[in-house]
Amino acid sequence: MRFTRIRTAKATAAALVAIPLALGGPALQSHAQDASPSPSGTFGPGCSALSQKADTVKDKVVEAAAAYPQLSQLVAAAVRAKLSGTLDDKRNITLFAPNDQAFQKMTVSQLASLLSNQGQLKKVLTYHVVDKQITPNELSKGSFTTVEGSKLTTSGSGTDFKVNGKANIVCGNIKAANATIYVIDTVLQPPS
Repeated sequence: MRFTRIRTAKATAAALVAIPLALGGPALQSHAQDASPSPSGTFGPGCSALSQKADTVKDKVVEAAAAYPQLSQLVAAAVRAKLSGTLDDKRNITLFAPNDQAFQKMTVSQLASLLSNQGQLKKVLTYHVVDKQITPNELSKGSFTTVEGSKLTTSGSGTDFKVNGKANIVCGNIKAANATIYVIDTVLQPPS
C-alpha cells in the first residue's frame, strides 16, 4: 500500500508540474504581457481600421495598395502619374503610402494643382518611395534616399514612428511581393 501512495504522489506532482509547462508557464505569460510590443509584424494604431480586401503578399505594390480602400487616392494618383508599371517593376522597395485622410489634409487648390501637373505629381509620389526594403528596426533613426532623389527621415520607437518629423506611420510593415508598405497620414513634399 505504501508503494501505491508513493507512485500516486509522484504522478500527482508530475501532473502539477506538466500542466503549467503545457500552458506556457504562468510566469512567462505575465512577462510577455508586460513587454512593449515589437514591430515584427504589422503595427500601428491604424491597422485595425485599415480594412483590406485580400492578402497582399503575392501582389505587386500598386495592386497591394489597391487592396486597401483607404489608399484609393494614392492608387488613383499613381495611375494618373503613369507610375504603376515603374513601381511594380522595381524590386525590394519601400512605399510610404499616404492614406486618403492625408490627401484630405491638402487644400482643394493644392490637390487640384498637384493632380493637374503630371511632372510634379510624379516627383511627389516618387518622394514616397525608397529603393530598398526598410525593416521596422531601421525606422528609429533612419535617413533614406528616395526614388525622387531627395532624403527622407524616420524617427520614433516601439510602434510609434514619424516620417520627416510630421507624418505618422498609422500602419506599418505591410508586405507586398516587391515592397514593404508603411501607411502614413500626411502627403510628403520633396524639398525644393
